[in-house]
Amino acid sequence: MRVLIVEDEQDIAGLIKHGLERGGEMHAEIVGTGAAALKSVMEDPPDLILLDLNLPFLDGIEVFRILRNRPTTAKIPVIMLTARTSETDRVTGLELGAEDYITKPFSLRELVARVRAALRRREAPAPQERLVYRGHHLVVDFDAVSINVDGKSIRLTRREFELLKFLVENRNRVLSRDRLLERVWGYDRQIETRSVDVHVGRLRGKLGPAGKQIETVIGLGYRFSEQAE
Repeated sequence: MRVLIVEDEQDIAGLIKHGLERGGEMHAEIVGTGAAALKSVMEDPPDLILLDLNLPFLDGIEVFRILRNRPTTAKIPVIMLTARTSETDRVTGLELGAEDYITKPFSLRELVARVRAALRRREAPAPQERLVYRGHHLVVDFDAVSINVDGKSIRLTRREFELLKFLVENRNRVLSRDRLLERVWGYDRQIETRSVDVHVGRLRGKLGPAGKQIETVIGLGYRFSEQAE
């Protein structure tokens, strides 16, 4: 992970660089002015920016605003680093969209921990899209456990719901009875494949006109077909 340190005090910048690189998982670069920071970011966007606010000529707040107004740099996390300790300054920085705000003098160990935490947040996977199926008759919101057929709410048992979910997730694909047993029942050896047939029959009955979307593929298993709507 690459971190850009924007700090005009070289002793402090060098100390931060040493602390970040000591663990081996980060590479840090140093620039001493706002103009140099903007140039570096445009040429090679870093994974995170440590930005001192008290920079000569072009101060850190202005640098931050420029970065946020450019689509290519707007999402780069920025941790503000400053000697300004007033609550107003901290609130202003955070309200502008800073990832974090660290005041001088600071603990190097804490600074490194905050940088690591910010990088972990950046790497975290985005929330998965809500799993919703919308057919001609059938509408299912699997996250909300809501099943509707022609606008009417349908109640399913937990096993029927899991069976429907797995069929819909693999729609238009043939699923064997053994595969359904493995994924829906956990492949309990006490359960026979005949149980799958019984549950499919009940599920079809409850789904009414949408039940025909669960097709029997003779000799192979079952398929949830969108063509059968």
